[in-house]
Amino acid sequence: MKFIIDKIAAELKIKPIQVQKTIEMIDEGNTIPFIARYRKEVHGGLDDEILRNLDERLKYLRNLESRKEEVIRLIDEQGKLTEELMNEIKSAEVLQRVEDLYRPYKQKKSTRASKAKERGLEPLAVLIMSSLFTGNIEKEAEKFIDEEKDVLTVENALDGAKDIIAEHVSDNANHRAWIKKFINQNGKIISEAVNKEEKTVYDMYYEYDESVKTIANHRVLAINRGEKEGALKVKLSYDENRVVKYIIKSEITNDNDVTNSLYIEAVEDAFKRLISTSVEREIRSNLTEVAEEDAIKVFGKNTKPLLMHSPIKGAKVLGIDPSFRTGCKLAVIDEFGKFIDYATIYPNQPQNEIEKSKKVIKEIINKYDIDLIAIGNGTASRETESLVANILSEIEKDVSYAIVSEAGASVYSASKLATEEFPDINVSIRGAISIGRRLQDPLAELVKIDPKSIGVGQYQHDVNQKKLEESLTNVVEDCVNTVGIDLNTASVSLLSYVSGISGSIAKNIVDYRENTKNFGLRKELLKVKRLGNKAYEQCAGFLRIPESKNPLDNTGVHPESYETTERLLNELGYDLSDVKNHNLNDIVEKTEGRYKELSDKLEVGILTLKDIVKELQKPGRDPREDMPKPVFRKDVMKFEDLNEGMILTGTVRNVVNFGAFVDIGVKNDGLVHISELSDNFVKNPMDIVKVGDIVTVKIIKIDMDRHKVSLSMKGQLK
Repeated sequence: MKFIIDKIAAELKIKPIQVQKTIEMIDEGNTIPFIARYRKEVHGGLDDEILRNLDERLKYLRNLESRKEEVIRLIDEQGKLTEELMNEIKSAEVLQRVEDLYRPYKQKKSTRASKAKERGLEPLAVLIMSSLFTGNIEKEAEKFIDEEKDVLTVENALDGAKDIIAEHVSDNANHRAWIKKFINQNGKIISEAVNKEEKTVYDMYYEYDESVKTIANHRVLAINRGEKEGALKVKLSYDENRVVKYIIKSEITNDNDVTNSLYIEAVEDAFKRLISTSVEREIRSNLTEVAEEDAIKVFGKNTKPLLMHSPIKGAKVLGIDPSFRTGCKLAVIDEFGKFIDYATIYPNQPQNEIEKSKKVIKEIINKYDIDLIAIGNGTASRETESLVANILSEIEKDVSYAIVSEAGASVYSASKLATEEFPDINVSIRGAISIGRRLQDPLAELVKIDPKSIGVGQYQHDVNQKKLEESLTNVVEDCVNTVGIDLNTASVSLLSYVSGISGSIAKNIVDYRENTKNFGLRKELLKVKRLGNKAYEQCAGFLRIPESKNPLDNTGVHPESYETTERLLNELGYDLSDVKNHNLNDIVEKTEGRYKELSDKLEVGILTLKDIVKELQKPGRDPREDMPKPVFRKDVMKFEDLNEGMILTGTVRNVVNFGAFVDIGVKNDGLVHISELSDNFVKNPMDIVKVGDIVTVKIIKIDMDRHKVSLSMKGQLK
């Protein structure tokens, strides 16, 4: 365990004691959000990201140690474990090194070498590898001719011996380590078109090569996809002769004219038949794994700000799911997110019922006092936007619209969850409901959708789906627990992401709420079926009850700190009624410079004390209120309206390794290439922008044929 603690501490640049205490809390069954928020004194104030990385590395290193023990046991059972080998295995830092060391001892399926050994040719192979034999090797090989063992000729015997030598060379872990390092440093990835005449999205990779050590992660995934789809042929290129020479030099230490030519033939066979393919496959697999990990991180970093978009509270919304032939679906959502009414209009081709559609929308706006219109950004979005803009110019009521990502809306519409929510509503209408609710509260709505379907990131369908799901679940969990959830209104989907609450317990909470009554106090959670003391400890601080009899239930203060909080209030001249009535605006001033004194007096850690003060200052505060609001519009811009040099305000929709896509109000998002994000060098676009940012951009190039816009933020970033 000391090895694991020290290694994680070095990697994350934190103290070993912080790692040790965090591991102890994880092993006690505490969740990362709970540890991050309510055990700061124990781990020394590590943030969520470091704690997640610690947890991930802990799982990997524990698995590594477990595999080491297993491999040592398996080799020992064969009676072949030496102290040197055991030490090599124990010192291995990655799983692949352990597997390479185990390779010679692993039970293999029948191979040419194993068959040769069965035919009694191993002594001949050992003789050749010794480089000490000076007699007639062919006469020596005659001794191994045995019709019963199917060794009929000298050639048969020597070929079998070379097969044994080839496998021995192939199984050498040090050879493989050197070859992999050599290819990683000196090799190239080469791709070419399967059919040069065929136009595909992989055109730039039709005649492409790049160094293994410098190739960008997104290009690895693009090449992989092109290969998988049959558009590209891909290979690794490197100096194979140099590799073979290295193996020969490592294997053959004595000059011997009698046996060395056979030994060299075996080495060449080992490289060509056994080593090259597996090592190349492993290198490409490692490149892919690194690229996938990066893509998953990109996806997670894009997902977080998307989920943390500022909610639009108190607004009545008309959600529109645009379409051509099947019509635009309309859904009315009241200010509390409740679905009220729906309709279908056909303003676009082929029906073109423009006036009739305008009349329907105007009637809905007046009848339900609509404040905002949310338009999905899919098929027929811009045509529908034009219709809405015309309507808004014809009415007196102050109504605005926003373009909302509809990614994943169809997935939600057909889901079991949507069926349970709206059993009597058509699937197509559910999409419009989701679009409208996304504008009101992105987090509450998007948690109902598989995170990889919400339309940010890159190559999310090409990466390891299990790792992606785990990563995105963590992101959603962190967002939910950062915001805090209203216990009396949250859906099962939202509750299931709260620390310590499983899907079944979330359902039990909603059942209790519906069959008994709304929760009046946090501690009533203990009455919920299967929600015990441990689960209560983990979840209570993240759940809010705005109308609770105890105003602390509407804050992020954990119930375990209620007594301390009340003592703090008394010490500062307040009471619980001040919390309820939001009369604590000056609490920061009253505590500034007194944290050490108050910490000692109340017997509470300074970090916890500061968190309590922060919560009391704005009880029930939603941290998303500080995030950028969506861009609301009343008019529409067409692609033909754009000109080079034009300055526009847009919303960042997606951030990838090579830049950021920005919605500037036309059908296709414009691209700010990484080289145009800043006047300074940019290594990672996420250092400059994140999803949801409102930015000022300049149009630097317009491709009229492909309707693509190149943008620049140089000197423009707000």
